[in-house]
Amino acid sequence: MSADLPYTVRRSSRARRVRVSVDPRAGVEVVLPARAPARAAAAAVAELRPWIERRLLEADAVRAHLEARGDIVPYLGVRLRLVPQAGRSRVHRRGDELLVPAGPSRAEAIERWYRRAARGEIAPRTDRSAAAIGRAYRSLTIRGQRTRWGSCSSTGALSFNWRLLLAPEGVLDYVVWHEACHLAVMDHSPRFWALVERHVPGYREPRAWLRRHGATLVL
Repeated sequence: MSADLPYTVRRSSRARRVRVSVDPRAGVEVVLPARAPARAAAAAVAELRPWIERRLLEADAVRAHLEARGDIVPYLGVRLRLVPQAGRSRVHRRGDELLVPAGPSRAEAIERWYRRAARGEIAPRTDRSAAAIGRAYRSLTIRGQRTRWGSCSSTGALSFNWRLLLAPEGVLDYVVWHEACHLAVMDHSPRFWALVERHVPGYREPRAWLRRHGATLVL
């Protein structure tokens, strides 16, 4: 790899430390706290260079995966074919087809559709899981985190990544159960995993799938 490693810098008033991320489409981004010196970006890239180079190789593999996918997008194990339509602004599913805008707004419209669909898929699963565990949750949020698939706060606020809809259905079910179990056990102790296994006896398989293929869950 070239000695020059291109990256972009973004300042954030909410950032408390320097963060480096690698995205298959956007490349390398360094997030600096508002008052951090500009040289902190170069220092972070130099320090994390081996990790960044590994992630860039993974990003190349993800891009190849996306190119091979063509006009097909996954939806909980189902393959949906994208059908561009002139004049359309909102995505609509018709069987195994996804009717999408024909213009440059297509990608954003598809993501909005997935975010809407995510709530419809995740909310009833969360209700059933929480009821089975005997715990209530305070709120449910759908997000687009880059590195987290789900979370559960100490107050019972649950959050899930809409990109889980790009995975097989069993993977989504596992993540929902995982976070629902945190309503009863907040850590990852043996007691927590015993609770997960009680409700998802084969949880190791979807967990391993997510570790291997999570980076490919992008549009």
